[in-house]
Amino acid sequence: MKAEQLLKDYAAGVRNFTGVNLSEANLREANLKGAVLDKAILDGANLSHANLAQTSFVGADLNGADLSDANLTGSNLTGAILDGAILDGATLDGANLSQADLTVAKLIETNLTEAQLQQASLVAANLNGAELTGADLTVADLSQANLSEADLNQANLSGTNLEGANVEGTILDENG
Repeated sequence: MKAEQLLKDYAAGVRNFTGVNLSEANLREANLKGAVLDKAILDGANLSHANLAQTSFVGADLNGADLSDANLTGSNLTGAILDGAILDGATLDGANLSQADLTVAKLIETNLTEAQLQQASLVAANLNGAELTGADLTVADLSQANLSEADLNQANLSGTNLEGANVEGTILDENG
């Protein structure tokens, strides 16, 4: 499916795009709020500045996708593959990223307030200045991750692997 067709179908009221192949698609600034893109192939796609709030990406392939400054508030990315994805400045508050693969992903100054990141792989991810207040990182793998200046106030870090992570300037609780 081409990006233009997807946008046309969305405008006509279609919301279910399960399994579509949109590799390298340009969906910059697109409004796909509430769409279902489960198991979709979006590797290398440009979704920067897009409105993807409440969108479902369960098991989707977003390898190397550009989601910078995208609105993913309340979206479901359970088991999504975001290896090397760019999420700088994105809003993912309340999003479900459980079991997602965010290996070497860029999440600089990303809003992950109250996000679900249980069992997520964030190996060598760059979370510099990220907002993770109240996030659930239970059994997440943050080994070699850059958490400098990140806010982990009230985050659940039970069983989280922080081996080799850069935690310089990281906020771990209100009392500092």
